[in-house]
Amino acid sequence: MEYRYVGRSGLKVSPLWLGTWNFGDSTPEAESVRMIRMALDSGINCIDTADSYAAGESERIIGRALSGGLREKVILATKFHFPVSEDPNDRGNSRRHILQAVEASLRRLGTDWIDLYQAHRPDFAVPQEETLRALDDLVRQGKVRYIGSSTFPAWMLMEALGISERLGLARFVSEQPPYNLLDRRIENELIPLALRHGVGILAWSPLAAGQLAGRYADAANPPPDSKAARVSYVASRLTERGVETSRSLARIAAERGLTSSQLALLWVKDQPGITAALLGSRTEAQLREALPVLEMSLDDAAAAALDLLVPPGSAVADFHNTSGWMKMKLL
Repeated sequence: MEYRYVGRSGLKVSPLWLGTWNFGDSTPEAESVRMIRMALDSGINCIDTADSYAAGESERIIGRALSGGLREKVILATKFHFPVSEDPNDRGNSRRHILQAVEASLRRLGTDWIDLYQAHRPDFAVPQEETLRALDDLVRQGKVRYIGSSTFPAWMLMEALGISERLGLARFVSEQPPYNLLDRRIENELIPLALRHGVGILAWSPLAAGQLAGRYADAANPPPDSKAARVSYVASRLTERGVETSRSLARIAAERGLTSSQLALLWVKDQPGITAALLGSRTEAQLREALPVLEMSLDDAAAAALDLLVPPGSAVADFHNTSGWMKMKLL
């Protein structure tokens, strides 16, 4: 399997990562542990989580699953930013919160270090110099190996790179944005920035919250067991145009002997500038279906056909709806 460098760093990672948003929530611990073992056995070497996933339970499950010698074989990534208590300082990207959050994550994960520590969202109220100095201290202390961002606007990522260059601080090696066939807006500015300045792109929601897996027959009535039925901001990402696109995707996939989700994932994995796609699988069956994509390559005819469904740089669903900064302009 091809392993890829994360931006300009020397860190080599699999082109698919195991995302763990569901762990401890809709995926029980026993199944979560089996999924971790399945992913590692397939050659995936990266697990991505956050301190806010299932109120920290996702990190705890991962920590327990990796005990007994597995930790050293895994690239472990987590995030800070979202509120984890009622304390007004226990959130955001301030120095106080970062230094408090990292210690809590280390305890839950049962580890001495985090391979990739990411700002889960931008914090427009806190100067980036404060955030980067705190993260640089963690790198120098050995508690964190690399740092990254998630769902940052391109201009803010560029500002952060400039601050790190000017002050000699650790720089972001990665950005983790939403990216799938239904929302391609990062191709306009973020992808060119990443390619020019050596930033790895780790795409979340490559299956568009299940739309591209054929999960939804119509946008207005999500299945009762789906995340969209329980979480309002996920439901708002469902659109009729997105459902229609998923039907067309299914036909193109069937012509190649693939499932809809495999082709959608393969498309993200092989797009220019993408280091890895995050698998947000809820079940072992979903993960098992995705794993063959590790050894696949996207053919030019399929890429061209998918460009006709949703043109480059455009969107038919809004996966930046939790960012607060992306303007909504859908086809």
